[in-house]
Amino acid sequence: MLFDWIHDLSRKIIALWRHKVGLKLQPLLTAVRLGGLALATIALWLFTYIAEEVFEHETQAFDANVLLAIRSLQRPWLDPIMVFVTDVGDPRVLLVICVGLSAILLIRHHRAEAMTIAIAGFGALGLNFVLKNLFARARPELWSRIVDVTNYSFPSGHAMLSMVMYGLLGYLLATRFQRWRGVIATLSTLLILLIGFSRLYLGVHWFTDVVGGYAAGLVWLITCILSLEIWRQRHDLSHSKPSPDV
Repeated sequence: MLFDWIHDLSRKIIALWRHKVGLKLQPLLTAVRLGGLALATIALWLFTYIAEEVFEHETQAFDANVLLAIRSLQRPWLDPIMVFVTDVGDPRVLLVICVGLSAILLIRHHRAEAMTIAIAGFGALGLNFVLKNLFARARPELWSRIVDVTNYSFPSGHAMLSMVMYGLLGYLLATRFQRWRGVIATLSTLLILLIGFSRLYLGVHWFTDVVGGYAAGLVWLITCILSLEIWRQRHDLSHSKPSPDV
């Protein structure tokens, strides 16, 4: 599973770092995080390039057709449910969760987890802001909206931040309660997907906005989890001697 793969990867990175560089942890964590931000940006650029090539520069028409198909599912009783779901994925709500969880974890002396959550949340928010202004894509206006939106459309902030924050929260819970990690992973995934769907249902994002947000968010999520695992294994760096140069 993803959990085991990331854990194994972190151990390999630590071993390589110890052999080639030394025992200091902070430069490694900084390199991993900056690399993750760069990879998330590159992944999003590749996604837009591939989408344009696959649909032969007709991405806008494809996006419109998807939204119109989803609009046929709209029902008066379903509207408030979708608004609630989209509020659960609101970046402002997620940042409150981010700050609250970080504070609680710091008080309980879980510094690695607290700092990782804070960096994940604010890093995702900052990256999303930069990418929105970089691509400057207009919001869909296919029908009257029942929610207010103000900024650019691509990539979806709800999709990106929910992938990062709920994905990271799911990871922390799954590593804490390993017996239930399958259930936790399933519920986290469903929540993230439902938040993305709510943005389409409400007509405030194009389909490629949501997929692009997930793509960039997933890269940043994996980066944050990887940095957390490296931090958790810091004793391997601080209590072991570096291997001799070859």
